[in-house]
Amino acid sequence: MKPCTNRFLLGLGLALCLLASGCAAPAPTPTAVVPTAAAPSAPTNQPNPTIMPTIPPTSAPTVPAPAAAEWLLTSPAFAPEGAIPKDYSCLGADRSPALAWGAPPAGTLSLALVMDDPDAVPVAGYVWDHWVIFNLPPEAQGLPEGLGRGAQLPDGSQQGLNSFRQLGYDGPCPPAGQSHRYVFRLYALDTRLTLGDKTSKADLLQAAEGHILAQTELAGVFPAP
Repeated sequence: MKPCTNRFLLGLGLALCLLASGCAAPAPTPTAVVPTAAAPSAPTNQPNPTIMPTIPPTSAPTVPAPAAAEWLLTSPAFAPEGAIPKDYSCLGADRSPALAWGAPPAGTLSLALVMDDPDAVPVAGYVWDHWVIFNLPPEAQGLPEGLGRGAQLPDGSQQGLNSFRQLGYDGPCPPAGQSHRYVFRLYALDTRLTLGDKTSKADLLQAAEGHILAQTELAGVFPAP
C-alpha cells in the first residue's frame, strides 16, 4: 500500500475511534481579559450639583451702627413730670426755670425751645404758649434761671411772642382749681432761622419744618392753686 493511502486510513480510523468513544476535542484555553482603567478626566472648577449641595455665597459681615446717645432736657427746678415750683408761675416771681441738655446731634446749627400748656384747650380753645425762643447757639447746653424779656439775648438767641402777647417767658397760670401739665420742647436744627421779634410758636415751627435733626422734651405739672 502506498504511504498516502496509509495516512488516509490512519486518519479515518482515528476519527471513527473518537466517534465511537464519545470523545470531543479539548476546548481551547480562554485568554484572561485584563480590564483597562479609564483615563482620568480633566479637573473642573465647578462642583457637580448631583453630588455636592449648593452653598450660597457668604456676604461681608455687617457692622451695626453705634446707637445715638439719648438727648435729654432736664431742669434743676423740678423732676420730669414733677411739680413746677410756685416761683416759676404767675403766682410767684414768674421767673423762667433753669434748663440743661446734652450736646445736640452733629450738623446742628441752632437750637429752638418752646413751652406750652396743652391742658388749656378746654378753657382757651387752643394750646396756650408760654415761651418761644430760637437761634440758640448749638454749643449751648442750657439756660440760666430768670431770663429777661428782651427780643435779643446776649448769646445771640431771640425770643418770640407767647399767647399773652408778651416777649419771653410767662409761667404757669391755670384757672383756679385746675392742675395743668406744661411741656418744654427743645429742637436741634440744621439751620439758623430768619425770624423777627413778633415770631409766634406757629411761625417758629413752620420755619423749622424740614430742618429738625432731633427733639427732646421735659414736662412738669403745676398743681391746682
